[in-house]
Parts: sequence; structure tokens; C-alpha cells
Amino acid sequence: MNAKVHIAGEAHATFAEEICSLLEISAQQRGTGIARRSPDYIRRKIEAGNAIIALTGEGKLAGFCYVEVWSHGKYVANSGLVVAHEFRQFGLAKKIKRQAFNLARDKYPAARVFGITTSLAVMKINSELGYKPVTFSELTQDEDFWLGCQSCPNHDILQRCGHKMCLCTGMLAPSKIEEMEADQGFNLVEMVMKIEDKNLQSPEAVAA
Repeated sequence: MNAKVHIAGEAHATFAEEICSLLEISAQQRGTGIARRSPDYIRRKIEAGNAIIALTGEGKLAGFCYVEVWSHGKYVANSGLVVAHEFRQFGLAKKIKRQAFNLARDKYPAARVFGITTSLAVMKINSELGYKPVTFSELTQDEDFWLGCQSCPNHDILQRCGHKMCLCTGMLAPSKIEEMEADQGFNLVEMVMKIEDKNLQSPEAVAA
């Protein structure tokens, strides 16, 4: 498998229709829904630098994923993750997902990253990236996002449950800023503990 992963640019816009076809085929094979997007929509994502594409050395499409922004920048999602059948089982989905995750957090550092999926493989990748399972109430409430579920064969379940649950698992990762703040907080606690330990071992402390 010689496919390489790139941040998509204008030169890759010509793959828009092929990407849409690949998404449709993948959804049919899995028997689950996927938010349908037009080639124009995919093209705009690519031209805006909000997509990841995997290509072989010969220029053949191997995989794709794009970034969507929701709730006025409070949330971002990596959507449309797909790998062509002949390139599966080589870890390519994980590489694409990781780069899409990093792209989303670098471009939108204040936004939390979320996703909904029925795929155990995607859940495993998400967990490795720091996502945690959450209820749907913790995800974006942007109506446009949930409208994308209308093309899923399980949409009636989502409707019956008042958009509170479905067969998909909701997963959420902290924003880049939240993670940095958490890391700094941990480092501060660790530093204080080291200082206290050092003070307890000092001659003055022993003498006392």
C-alpha cells in the first residue's frame, strides 16, 4: 500500500465526483447511512483546505475525510471518512482520521471535536485520539448537522427518540485550548508536589 495522506488543496478538487461515488458505495456496503454531499460541497471543502485526501503514487484516490464547523465555531466534526476497498486493512483510515483530527484542532483550536458512528473501527480510532463516548445532548445542537441524518436508514429511530439517541455512538474530544489548559494544570500540580516533597526532605524539615 503506497498511498500518502495530504491536506487537500485546489489541485485535488477534480476528485470531488469520485469522492461522492466512493462515499455512496461505502454506505451501501455497510448498510448504514451517511450524510449525502454534492460534488460542489466536497469541492468547496477541498478548496478551503478543510479536507484530507489519500492518493497513490500514480495519483489514484485511496481515501478521504473533511472537516465541518458547527454551532458558530463551538464544534467541529471530521466527516465523510472513507477508504477505497482495495486500500483497506492497511491502517490508512487511521492515518487519514488522525490528520483530519489535527487539521480540525489546528484551524479551530477553541472548538470541541465530535462525531457519531456505528463503526467499531472508527470508535477505536476515536478513542486513541482522545474522544470519549457522550450522550447526544453534549454534541452540537445545530439543526443542519442533524438534518444530515435524514439519508440514514436509521433516521426513524433518531426521530422516535427525540434526537437524544440512535444506533450511532456520540463521541467528543476536548478542544485544543482545553487540552492545553488541562496539561498546564497537571504540570502545575506536579510541580507543587515536587516542591513539597523537596521541602519535606530538606535538612530543616528533618530537624524540625
